[in-house]
Amino acid sequence: MEENAKSNNKPRGYPDLQVWVIALLMLADIPIYMLDSKTGAFCTILIVIYFVCAFTFASRKNPIKTKDMVGLAAQYASVQKRLLEDFEVPYAILDMNAKIIWMNQQFAKATGKERNYHRSVFSLFPGVSKDRFLDIGEDTDFQINLGNQVYRLKLDRVFLDADILEGEHNLIEIEKNQQYVIAVYLFDETGLYRYIKENQDQKLVAGLVYIDNYEEALDSIEDVKRSLLTALIDRKVNNYFSRVDALVRKTEKDKYFVVFKYKYLDKLKEEKFNLIEEVKGVRVGNEMAVTLSIGIGIDMEEDNYNTNYDYSRMAIDLALGRGGDQVVVREGEQISYYGGKAKTVEKNTRVKARIKAHALRETLESRENVIIMGHNISDVDSFGAAIGVYCAAKVLNKKAQIVLNEVTTSLRPLKECFSPEHGYPEDLFINSERAMEIINRNTLVMVVDTNRPNYTECPQLLERGNAVVVFDHHRQGNEIIQNPILSYIEPYASSTCEMIAEVLQYFKENIKLEPSEADSIYAGILIDTNNFMTKTGVRTFEAAAYLRRCGAEVTRVRKLLRNDMSAYKARAEVVRHAEVYKGSFAISVCPSKMESPTIVGAQAADELLNIIGIKASFVLTEYKGKIFISSRSIDEINVQIIMERLGGGGHLNVAGAQLAGYTLPEAKRILQDTIDKMLEEGAIEI
Repeated sequence: MEENAKSNNKPRGYPDLQVWVIALLMLADIPIYMLDSKTGAFCTILIVIYFVCAFTFASRKNPIKTKDMVGLAAQYASVQKRLLEDFEVPYAILDMNAKIIWMNQQFAKATGKERNYHRSVFSLFPGVSKDRFLDIGEDTDFQINLGNQVYRLKLDRVFLDADILEGEHNLIEIEKNQQYVIAVYLFDETGLYRYIKENQDQKLVAGLVYIDNYEEALDSIEDVKRSLLTALIDRKVNNYFSRVDALVRKTEKDKYFVVFKYKYLDKLKEEKFNLIEEVKGVRVGNEMAVTLSIGIGIDMEEDNYNTNYDYSRMAIDLALGRGGDQVVVREGEQISYYGGKAKTVEKNTRVKARIKAHALRETLESRENVIIMGHNISDVDSFGAAIGVYCAAKVLNKKAQIVLNEVTTSLRPLKECFSPEHGYPEDLFINSERAMEIINRNTLVMVVDTNRPNYTECPQLLERGNAVVVFDHHRQGNEIIQNPILSYIEPYASSTCEMIAEVLQYFKENIKLEPSEADSIYAGILIDTNNFMTKTGVRTFEAAAYLRRCGAEVTRVRKLLRNDMSAYKARAEVVRHAEVYKGSFAISVCPSKMESPTIVGAQAADELLNIIGIKASFVLTEYKGKIFISSRSIDEINVQIIMERLGGGGHLNVAGAQLAGYTLPEAKRILQDTIDKMLEEGAIEI
């Protein structure tokens, strides 16, 4: 090995000139011999003398020449090493396993390590993915933070050959089994990112501020104090946004337009937009607290003010659709929510219901038929609302069909009231496959009791149909049905059946409902209000009174909603095995070995609220490969924002979510972790 190393260190090049000269002289001596042997012999003697002299000279000169070349190589390597040492760019060399072999001074300074640091590079950059790090391509780089500096880490793979591994003057010591080394460069981009951030911070954010209950709040105080209340609210809004150097303009008596710089948005988020809480504290004799809805819009991809304003309009619509008293921030496609802890304010006027009733009638008259569907695993409210829409279509002599893929135990008694024996069409209830077959361009798709496309009985109908109408009482989330021709979403309503009952009163004069139809709509109100104990207002009882006049019978409805013995026992088991978490949350699991476990789980969640000290209840049910969570509360905990963290939604007191790909213990752990995190953030309080 040493001999090979030495031979490899010898200068490489063309053969010595003397060898070629001697060979040529010997060839030239041959014809001289042929002409004159004495002359040829004399020339041979001269050639031998020349050969001896040349050999003697070369034997003395080559060691000096070799020494000079080796010295030059060593000096070149030293210069090269010095250049890398003093290289302004932080530079390091790693082995195949990402272990640091060598680093220059700038790399050691940037990372704060000694030059003899030979551990894994992941100990320096823990945020870098090992798999991606070792999978080096043409553009393999990472953004990393070292202290207050931002670097772009670039990698380059350098393959090794035998000469490099066996050389005596290598800059670094490399093991013989290394096929390649990894060169690491750190490019300081702190200034670049600082300028990018400064540019982003200067962008303008558009905001809309609406007073949710302006008319209701003014009606609750004396006339002489109304101007004072309005002035105090104006002052609160102006003072709050003036702290962030914002421009505030009052566009209407209950609406404000706000513009401020993006750099202040994080500050407002940290404060959780406490303006909505400050305004609630304004009291000048008003019985009703004033609530605000705020929509903030910003598009970081494009510096377009019109887009920002459009985003703020979308955000305020979403805030109002979720019941108001909250802030919705839309940054591009990302949406975040703040507030929304208060109960929704009931509107005393039914003007909106009358307008929506007339709009629904015009829409139905322009279509040949209507397909009605609620959410999957339909409940009594969804079923009753669908029956109400069927009644409206029947008045206009339009064919209406209801998509119902699965009939739960709670729905079966109600559905049996609409059989052909009772005078109803045989194809009144259809499945999703049949609905997809009969839908055409003149079909109206009516969605009730949900505003999320993936929760409907047949999401494909929404894509196939060109006319969609949505009636729902749940708060809107990020996922909504796109571009409906008519949307009536009122989170303050107790149930969709309440909304439908109001619409029917204005749909046509003296509209007549059959007793079974009135019973179904009344049953939906009864179930969603837990026998008129939750989310009930004046309009809830007015709707119930209207249905009672139409022939709804309380006793008959009660019989229709009774449970069988197995379901009743299962509900009792859920309550018996409930676990009290954090002293305020009841969490239990519903057995799935029954026909409709999700219905039993929802009923059990209501039952758990009857226990002293329980502020919110959660019942988990495994059904058809998913974990269904039913959550309930009375007034202290907003279960809707908890369920939204899990991908669900609902109301302040009634909400739910569905988890796919988890077992019951895993889902329970996720629920508990979510509660812990929200308690830590202050999103909920106990």
